[in-house]
Amino acid sequence: MKTLADAFSHTLKDVYYAENAILKAGPKVAKAVKNAELKKAIEGHMDETKSQIALLKDVFKAIGEKPEGEKCDAIEGLIKECDGVLEEAEGVALDATALGCLQAIEHYEIARYGTLREWAKELGHKDAADILGQILDMEKAANNKLTGIAVTKVNA
Repeated sequence: MKTLADAFSHTLKDVYYAENAILKAGPKVAKAVKNAELKKAIEGHMDETKSQIALLKDVFKAIGEKPEGEKCDAIEGLIKECDGVLEEAEGVALDATALGCLQAIEHYEIARYGTLREWAKELGHKDAADILGQILDMEKAANNKLTGIAVTKVNA
């Protein structure tokens, strides 16, 4: 990568890969957790992730690129951490640690989408910036929902 446009394209492919990996990993987490509200939130976020993947395809189209993913080591690590928690934790610790892992994933996505939105603006990709802003808002809302579940249900 030598230009901001190169970095933008690379990071866009990175999050496209990440969203698809999250979509595959989510059902396992939903099945493992015990709290019904947390389970419902995870299942709902899987539907939202599908819509985010569709929106990312729109971003690729807006910048004239083909939608494709590039392996994202960060999301692979976060998913691996979550898998480890599901194997090791039990009782009240299971939901709390799984929720913590899910929030780490949301925080990663928030960081990436915020960066991509700003780069899109800088590169003059207004439509892409608008779409990335929509996804960023969705990720922030998902994180806030998880925080609410943690504070009112799981951590208690």
